[in-house]
Amino acid sequence: MRCLVTGGAGFIGSNLVDALLARGDGVTVVDDLSTGRLDNLGSALAAGAELVELDIRDREPLERAVAAAAPETIFHLAAQIDVRRSVADPAFDASINVGGTANLLEAARRAEVPRLVFASTGGAIYGEGDGRQLPLAETEPVAPLSPYGQSKQAGELYLSLYERLYGTSSVCLRLGNVYGPRQDPLGEAGVIAIFCGLLRSGGRPTVYGDGLQTRDYIYVGDVVSAMLAAAGSEVRGPVNVGTGVETDVLALVSALAELSGSAFEPRFAPPRTGEVQRITIDPARARAELDWRPETALAEGLELTLASL
Repeated sequence: MRCLVTGGAGFIGSNLVDALLARGDGVTVVDDLSTGRLDNLGSALAAGAELVELDIRDREPLERAVAAAAPETIFHLAAQIDVRRSVADPAFDASINVGGTANLLEAARRAEVPRLVFASTGGAIYGEGDGRQLPLAETEPVAPLSPYGQSKQAGELYLSLYERLYGTSSVCLRLGNVYGPRQDPLGEAGVIAIFCGLLRSGGRPTVYGDGLQTRDYIYVGDVVSAMLAAAGSEVRGPVNVGTGVETDVLALVSALAELSGSAFEPRFAPPRTGEVQRITIDPARARAELDWRPETALAEGLELTLASL
């Protein structure tokens, strides 16, 4: 199968690219390398993947790239993912996550691409989970607390619009907090990667707020398997990709200290704007309709992530 992966030089995208190549697919990567890394694609390029370096906000070059690749499936992972930057500069966030997504949908329509898999967010799109019945299913109301979550919701609505107008076949995977190898410990997102980097360098983790805020941490290999399952299905609309398990930040600190056998004492800082206190998402639809379930326990995933640094 011919595939195109936007954001394919990034953390999740490059892991997906490797999996696609491993099963024999042809892969074109579209990435502007602003946050993605060429190093992530070393083995993929050697195995025959093609890299087209461009910004998804540039409509005409993007349309040419999609037309030339003639993909049977597009995996759309290119995004602005930093919640803090989205709060500081919501127009920049929207230009990529909304404008770039609209550009890609139009390019896919013109090239008559049969299937599109969109990487959305389960951690930010539902809003605050405290006081609600967790884990949250796809039928729950969405109420983002950050421009990032809002822009991802807008992306989902654009996919729904293109389905109504043009019959575009698409699925929106609402991802939990993804972690694993290749996530940048110095980057703008990913508390597990940041903590693992600090642990390796002898630093101390910074915990914002009381440290009791919870997230649904999902290993990148499980996310990749969900994306492959979604691409090969006819499922449409939003699908949660998570574990359904809440883990708080202090528990992460303790788990990493136990794995390393060393002291790993946190520093505390004020809570950050746009971040929720509790969230976890229900993967029941993914189990029922994609025959997918997470296979990697948190302790195993943390060990794999530490070993990759």
